[in-house]
Amino acid sequence: MTLKKLGHSELYVAPIGLGTMSLKGGATKQNVDVLHRAVELGINYFDTADLYERGMNEDMVGQALAPKRDKIVLATKVGNQWRSDGSTWDWKASKAYIIKAVDASLARLNTSYIDLYQLHGGTIDDPIDEIIEGFEQLVKQGKIRYYGLSSIRPNVIREYAKKSNIVSVMMQYNLLDRRPEIVFPILEAKNIAVISRGALTQGLLMDKPVADYLQLTSGEVGRAKRKVEKLAASLGISKPHLLLAYVLSHPVVDVAAVGVRTLAQLNELKEMVEKLFVLSENDRTELEQGIRKLIYKEHI
Repeated sequence: MTLKKLGHSELYVAPIGLGTMSLKGGATKQNVDVLHRAVELGINYFDTADLYERGMNEDMVGQALAPKRDKIVLATKVGNQWRSDGSTWDWKASKAYIIKAVDASLARLNTSYIDLYQLHGGTIDDPIDEIIEGFEQLVKQGKIRYYGLSSIRPNVIREYAKKSNIVSVMMQYNLLDRRPEIVFPILEAKNIAVISRGALTQGLLMDKPVADYLQLTSGEVGRAKRKVEKLAASLGISKPHLLLAYVLSHPVVDVAAVGVRTLAQLNELKEMVEKLFVLSENDRTELEQGIRKLIYKEHI
């Protein structure tokens, strides 16, 4: 698989990455086998967070991928702290918290550095300058190589794009949810990459029963599903292949992070990982035609 430079960083990533949140229950044989097989297929971007399973997901990724550390780009997230009773978590946006939290993530991930450390959320009321200072300090210390955001809030994304050295923004982006395109011009101008999540639209445009999705009615989703089925058949590719090709056809999107739970699901990506279909502009336009473009109603 051809690797692509992630934004203005020196990280080179395969266009299809693995979001590990779906791999629950710790370092089971099945989870470890999935991670090892992903590396064999050519996937090198792995995304986790200290929030997932109260750190157990990071621990699982660290155990499984430590022997392959030099072959992967390891990304995790920070900003949420579990309460002591485990009932929920609180937003902890501060320089001091980020600097403290990274050491726990490094230990769980069984590594001396994190390739991409992402702020897991963010609001416009956060001490943004202070948070940026925290990330920059970690870069200088060598604990992280680069930092980014995991956010869908345009007002937050604009502030970090203007003030910081973020190399990427992870956000939901797919055929049904094109809301992020409002910030794409800003990110393209700064050479900040988009890491897409949710490209497969929760299966609604593949084999799951049609249902409402965000502001779209089930009827609108059904019409979009028929368009996907028709175009995929005419191009001779699978529906998930088409949906991933659609997301990655936008030049600002460098990675589509996909969640899988089993080897069977992972192996379904094999063809796409080995040779991703290149979607033409005409095909992209045809897919989008007639699908109502949503807009963010908050945090503009």
